[in-house]
Amino acid sequence: MSDMKINAEVRSTQGTGASRRLRRAGKVPGVLYGGQSEAEMIELDHKETLMQLKKEVFRASIVDMSLAGKVEKVLLRDYQMHPFKIEVLHVDFQRVSAKEKITMRVPLHFVNEEEAPSVKLGGGVVNRIESEVEVSCLPGDLPEYIEVDCVALEIGDAIHLTQLNLPNGVELAHLVRGGEDLSVVAIQKARGSVDEDDGAGSDGGDEESATGDASEADKGDASES
Repeated sequence: MSDMKINAEVRSTQGTGASRRLRRAGKVPGVLYGGQSEAEMIELDHKETLMQLKKEVFRASIVDMSLAGKVEKVLLRDYQMHPFKIEVLHVDFQRVSAKEKITMRVPLHFVNEEEAPSVKLGGGVVNRIESEVEVSCLPGDLPEYIEVDCVALEIGDAIHLTQLNLPNGVELAHLVRGGEDLSVVAIQKARGSVDEDDGAGSDGGDEESATGDASEADKGDASES
């Protein structure tokens, strides 16, 4: 788990007008909730927040938030971006307890895609079906990502949720809830590719047809003579 940090301040004003003024001042309004404490209105530096949000690990890690002279363990739960500007409009963080399980979406990192013989030599194409999965675990066990090794996949093969290599103490929330064992990646035949057997079969058929046509023509010529 990465050591991620962010600074925040208690926000004393609320409402749409107050949020606009904060944004014009280079701040991001937000809220911190959960745990044994009441929800708190917070504000963060826009430049720092935007920089952190660009990091995949920040969005899937326990974050140390410095607030009002103390540090709290939090998770980024949601954030809103401007429709067309590079501007963070709002962020939501949740307090976490070291003794309570959390549910979090964790990115999948696919490795050895180009090294798989089915891709390198067989003309296969990697189809990434999922980019992240939802896990349940204690905060201290939360992985930054889950690695998916594609090196052994043949054309037509897939890797399912139950085949993922999970760290100790980590469960897949989808399966815990009784969901299906879905595929996360598969190797497919490239579009437009033709099997050798199919090609040979079609050639043989054409040759046989051509031979048959020639024989009928010979018979016609013989009868005319």
